[in-house]
Amino acid sequence: MVRFSRRPTKHLSLLRTLACKALVSLELGNLFPFIPLVAEEDSASIRSTDLVGYVVDAVTDQASSEGHPLTKGDVLEAIDRGGKNDFSMGSQPASYWVLDPIDGTRGFLKGRESLYVVGLALVVGGEVVSGAMGCPNWQQDLSNVTNDGLQEYEISNARSEIIMVSHVGCGTWTKRLPPQLSNTSAKEAYWTRCFVDGFSAVHEARFCIPESQTWETLPLSTSVKARMETDTPGGGKIVLLPTCCGSLCKYMMVASGRASTYILRTRTQTSIKAWDHAAGMICVHEAGGKVTDWEGSQIHLAADAAERRIIFARGGVIVSNGNLHDKILGITTSGSSSILEEAQDLIKKS
Repeated sequence: MVRFSRRPTKHLSLLRTLACKALVSLELGNLFPFIPLVAEEDSASIRSTDLVGYVVDAVTDQASSEGHPLTKGDVLEAIDRGGKNDFSMGSQPASYWVLDPIDGTRGFLKGRESLYVVGLALVVGGEVVSGAMGCPNWQQDLSNVTNDGLQEYEISNARSEIIMVSHVGCGTWTKRLPPQLSNTSAKEAYWTRCFVDGFSAVHEARFCIPESQTWETLPLSTSVKARMETDTPGGGKIVLLPTCCGSLCKYMMVASGRASTYILRTRTQTSIKAWDHAAGMICVHEAGGKVTDWEGSQIHLAADAAERRIIFARGGVIVSNGNLHDKILGITTSGSSSILEEAQDLIKKS
């Protein structure tokens, strides 16, 4: 995982993204030379600028090249691998990687004030079979820590780098990486299995929605109201978690049990990109959750037969802990008020 020592700028964001893309691409090319890669980025934006040297230097400083030193051409080729102008995939590859070197650029630009994720997934026959996500600014969930525990908890440890990995049939696991200046090595960190939360009532759930949308623009708003996590609890309102940039971070929230649901509504003028969802889908599934489009259908990454870059999810994407999935689908498809009635009944009984 790439560590950041200062608040990034837009130029630094581009450089870090391309450098991360190059490093992952080079490593995958060395280990799995016959498996294609799908990714958004290419080197067109820097080839004719003086930024090329910075990216090449950053990559050559960290890359593990065996046999011969990396050249500028090697680095640019690695950046272009899997990009929009790379047609090396073929018509029907059995397996391919999907990479997002930085998902949540706005979060990256805020430095330690927000979240962003590096995501990688392996797709076989249109199904995601393995996924890995890294979040440098993951904020620990302190909601269950006692006051005495909070006093002993160092503020500097409230945010830490974590890695989340998943493989079909093997569950979803996270490892917290030690701070950069810590004496603890990454090998000493331990893996913890992740599970989705157990909420089964919509009005009790914790929701993530895109930064570009408001609760009022979603069909659920006609059935149940929302409040921010910091507001006074109660009133039969669902909880909206603070904004975390990028889709993959929201998948991490659901897979780790920090959020109950992530809802993405498709806009007519935009398309859903595979790299924003692939790694997150397997992590949620293996943590006990569920991912479908708004009609309840499974999402197949191979539906984009030509390039494997677009996900055709009718209406959008619904990610949940599984218990809530059918209820949310019922609201989004019919606009039923049954959930609101359920919440009102529970309030009267309490």
